[in-house]
Amino acid sequence: MHDILKNIQVHVPFHFLHDTFLPKVIKEGINPEISFNHYTLDHFKKDDYRRVADELLGAGLTITFHAPFMDLRPGAIDPKIRQVTTERLNQVFDLVPLFRPRTVVCHASFDKRYYVSNEKIWLENSIETWKHFLTRAVEMNTVVALENVYESDSLHLALLLDAFASPHICFCFDTGHFNVFSATPLEEWINGVGARIGQVHIHDNNGLSDEHLPVGEGTFPFQKFFALLREKGCQPIVTVESHSEKHPWRMLENIRAIGLFGE
Repeated sequence: MHDILKNIQVHVPFHFLHDTFLPKVIKEGINPEISFNHYTLDHFKKDDYRRVADELLGAGLTITFHAPFMDLRPGAIDPKIRQVTTERLNQVFDLVPLFRPRTVVCHASFDKRYYVSNEKIWLENSIETWKHFLTRAVEMNTVVALENVYESDSLHLALLLDAFASPHICFCFDTGHFNVFSATPLEEWINGVGARIGQVHIHDNNGLSDEHLPVGEGTFPFQKFFALLREKGCQPIVTVESHSEKHPWRMLENIRAIGLFGE
């Protein structure tokens, strides 16, 4: 499995990495996608982050980040909500020089049920928010990867991404979120944002809830998806996004079994 493992990222919350899994991650050669939340950012000190970063980089591992998203609204109508969102995300970007992540995954957080009749304002506010973080990403040589969650189609994400002509911002396609929340076919997403896909989060479900099952244990069409990416010439960073300690290994077994990456 290590031939697959060395070419992907694996979701690991920072507090688990710091408290428990760092030795195993280094021993197994796991490239982590480190996720952060409000507890992590308020609880740990810079020295805690520096120690973990030094060990990961010293082991030659590649790193990606997943920024906090709960309660955050980068395109919020209320400027105070955007201010809090920016402050929280800035805490993650402050850690980029320590870890040197390839990408920082963030949720764009468009939901048509929430921004009813305010789509244009959401877009304008989102552009201003991500303009700030794109500037930081350029300065620190990383990439902002905006991820789909509740979006039922690619329209508003495409409009947001099209506002920036920079290699330092891209789209992160989340297979599980698409499978639950999208109301449009996969081909329409690939046609809408396919050229901007720089990262992929892979996990599965049965189309009813965000179960984060191992690849192949739900209904998402992984082989079709990766074939469409190859047709577009996309070579995204791939993150195995599991919320269980055992699932990443099942993910790898299933990836190998179905020949997802052409093995």
